[in-house]
Amino acid sequence: MRIRSLVLAIASMAGFMAGAASVSAAELVVISTTASKEALIEIAPLFERASGQRVNISYGGGLDLARKIREGLAGDLFIGPEEFTDPLLKEGKLVAGTRVAFALSGTGVAVKAGAPKPDIGTPEAFKNALLAAKSISFSTGASGIQFQKVLERLGVASQVLAKRVDPVPGELVGAVVARGGAELGVQQISELLPVQGIDIVGPLPDELQTWNRYGATVMPGSAQRDAAQVFVQFLRSDAAAAILKRKGLIPVQN
Repeated sequence: MRIRSLVLAIASMAGFMAGAASVSAAELVVISTTASKEALIEIAPLFERASGQRVNISYGGGLDLARKIREGLAGDLFIGPEEFTDPLLKEGKLVAGTRVAFALSGTGVAVKAGAPKPDIGTPEAFKNALLAAKSISFSTGASGIQFQKVLERLGVASQVLAKRVDPVPGELVGAVVARGGAELGVQQISELLPVQGIDIVGPLPDELQTWNRYGATVMPGSAQRDAAQVFVQFLRSDAAAAILKRKGLIPVQN
């Protein structure tokens, strides 16, 4: 669906938007983990032009945002993978029954630009690449949690953890690789793509890949639920899907 068509589609929801009109003057406050940041930076302005609703999105690491939400961080929508959303739902820190998935995200491997690319096409080849690397960086986010499970499965957890290089707070794994801090970087592809100075070797082998399911969930105390619903619908539109694909994510529209 082109932008003009999307504008007409949203405008045609007169009854729904009439219900949201009373809150449309206030910003829709969205709190998001970083894997979908690059896509949301482009999607949000399109939504604002189509709907007239202002959106204020802040970003952070999943563990840090989950902690802040538990401590009382307020907003209208939380965007993140199930690894962080599910515990918050169980604790009542997000509204049950409101989570809507809009994208899948996979994990990839990167090296410094121009460096030789190791073979990671099979689990055994990937294991050998991990053992051969002098240093490896991965995050504390969803991909890092899953990568540690992969290390256990491959039987190389102790060897890899011994040569782990942690990003500094707020730093992407790709940036660690770009500055020469680590020989290999493992993170979600959508977070590797925007980093200059690295080459993406490819995704993890299919047998080891975990697809993170990103969704938007209403936060308790939100007075913008109608506007939030319209934004979530937009995240699942064809216009948003085109952006998600360019940013290394797989759209979920059904």
